Amino acid sequence: MSEAIIIEGVRFQARCGVTPDERQCPQPLLVDLELTCSVEDAIHSDNLTKTVDYARVVQRVIDVGTAHENALIERLTDQIAQTLLLEFPIQRLTIWLRKAAPPLPDVSGSVGIRLTYPRIRAIDSVSPFQPSPFLRAVAHMIPKGKVLDVAAGEGRHALYLASQGYEVTGLDRNEQALAALTHKAGEHRLPNLSTWNTDLEKDPAAVPSLGNQEYDGIVVFFYLFRPLFPSLLQALKPGGILIYETFLIDNHVRYQHPRRKEFCLEHNELLRLTHPLRVLHYEEGPSPAPLHQEPTITARLVAQKP
Repeated sequence: MSEAIIIEGVRFQARCGVTPDERQCPQPLLVDLELTCSVEDAIHSDNLTKTVDYARVVQRVIDVGTAHENALIERLTDQIAQTLLLEFPIQRLTIWLRKAAPPLPDVSGSVGIRLTYPRIRAIDSVSPFQPSPFLRAVAHMIPKGKVLDVAAGEGRHALYLASQGYEVTGLDRNEQALAALTHKAGEHRLPNLSTWNTDLEKDPAAVPSLGNQEYDGIVVFFYLFRPLFPSLLQALKPGGILIYETFLIDNHVRYQHPRRKEFCLEHNELLRLTHPLRVLHYEEGPSPAPLHQEPTITARLVAQKP
């Protein structure tokens, strides 16, 4: 059995438009949603945890819709849809996003776009760089500009972000991995991707500086070196975004991976390590699409520097 949860008239103010005036002044937008999802467990249990919490859905629509400016309403619609499909057990999503007061003198109603997403389109489509689904869902929150990918390895995240128009630096201590990353960037004609070879852990008492307000975004995936956090925060520009995902202690306890528990975050530890950033999104639990064959339990954070 499945049902369609209908949410009509989610209203928020956003900067969206082709003209500079539309992006300077927030304008009222309206969103209608139709969420197809399983309902059988909710019917039997009468328990909110067994269905999609529409209050949380509404809040995530507003969070994403107000995060950054966009030229096209199509792009904003896709950003909201991708986030909802990643974070909620939705089988199919129809979203109608419209400008409630469009700057068109001959239009008395609204203008917008209605899109329908089967889950396979949003979650299972494969990027040539195979980035984390979490990064794909939240990367749009990074202001256009410079991004640092910490512990980049061969650079699937760096390559993806460069393909989205960011100026990306992939940092890693492995020279061979960075050489492979440089080669891939050349193959895909991404001159906006560079590399930085350094060992962040060479001297834990003297962690290398990552710069002072250098980056519009920093991404860290499956790497944890606690003394680095002050440098991460210092390197972000005001308004810059930190995207972080790595193993939670539950993954070590349940699957004995990583083998050393100090490479895993304790519950809520990531929130403490990134204080005083403004938390835009935080969750702990199974990754929506594990990066490995075994299940993966992670902490996932999007936070902004004041």
